[in-house]
Amino acid sequence: MPIINSVAALSDEIAAWRQDFHQHPELDYDVHRTAGIVADKLRAFGCDEVVTGIGRTGVVGVIKGRLPGDKVIGMRADMDALPILEETGKPYASQTPGKMHACGHDGHTSMLLGAARYLAETRNFAGTAVLIFQPAEEGGGGGKAMVDEGVMDRFGVQEVYGMHNMPGLPVGSFALRPGPLMAAADRFTLEIEGRGAHAAHPHASIDTVVIASQIILAFQSIVARNVDPLEAAVVSVTYVRAGDTFNVLPQSVTMKGTVRTLNPAVQDLVESRMKEIASGIAALHGATATIQYVRGYPCTVNHEAQTNFAAKVASEVAGSDKVNISIPPTMGAEDFSYMLLARPGAFIFCGNGDTAGLHNPNYDFDDKAIPAGVSYWARLVETAMPAA
Repeated sequence: MPIINSVAALSDEIAAWRQDFHQHPELDYDVHRTAGIVADKLRAFGCDEVVTGIGRTGVVGVIKGRLPGDKVIGMRADMDALPILEETGKPYASQTPGKMHACGHDGHTSMLLGAARYLAETRNFAGTAVLIFQPAEEGGGGGKAMVDEGVMDRFGVQEVYGMHNMPGLPVGSFALRPGPLMAAADRFTLEIEGRGAHAAHPHASIDTVVIASQIILAFQSIVARNVDPLEAAVVSVTYVRAGDTFNVLPQSVTMKGTVRTLNPAVQDLVESRMKEIASGIAALHGATATIQYVRGYPCTVNHEAQTNFAAKVASEVAGSDKVNISIPPTMGAEDFSYMLLARPGAFIFCGNGDTAGLHNPNYDFDDKAIPAGVSYWARLVETAMPAA
């Protein structure tokens, strides 16, 4: 079962949808234009049910197979863009300065819409396909919002699948793995309070810049000396705000950053050690340190049976030589993790070719990936719920 001929014939039309979405990027939950187009197309395709406003601006389309069946498969695409100024120079580049589809969600949405059209026309399955279009993947937790509003229970979803493009992976290829695939993403804010002074009189100060420097370096020892070398963790300080001029030692310093882990025990360890290190170093100098540690998206963990099934379908579409079933985990994060906590399922990467990386102002989704992505979705439903 390679690329579906009728899907290939639709590829130019699907690419046109994608490029329109690309020209009109929307952020977070404010995806009203995108969600409206998605809902209108689902209705035009003849979906049995189209529901809007789940998870604030999420859209769900329901397609029943030509034969009855008890199985219900969920498939998810994300719709939101990023606050980045586009530099691609493409004729369909963003028309809204400071916003762009720099992660390929325009492609994800369009591919799932293409699958919806195919499935609504053919209905060559026995059961129900639930197409989930979510807002706010880029930090807003739209996946969690849709789960919290009952998207799985309301539509009876039994298994759920997601897909994301991957720059560097050849177009037409797929990659996935059972178990942890993407990291948990936490964030922290650290406030250091010392004693400000004239920069010419450092002895009169409790120098928060020196303290912050020591804490930043000590944080790196957590991964190097506290985390098992066979485990994965990232501690990155990404923001430091201290002082306003050259001759004043600042009273306070603010630092922010992110922590990425694949194992809940490692996540607990890193949080604990960060708090101990910050308070200990600050106290050593007579200062105080207050850290706010916020747990964000959980680790994206693929379920083994569903991962094996997704790999089988991908192999039938692309060929087994183009499916990597043991890709190393990535320390990026994904709020599809909430859906995998609610239901068994699998997340798969599809190749985007030799393009700029995700979240880069020169990134663009490769429309040549559309036939394989749409065919994967269609075959997933037809294979999971065969009509014969």
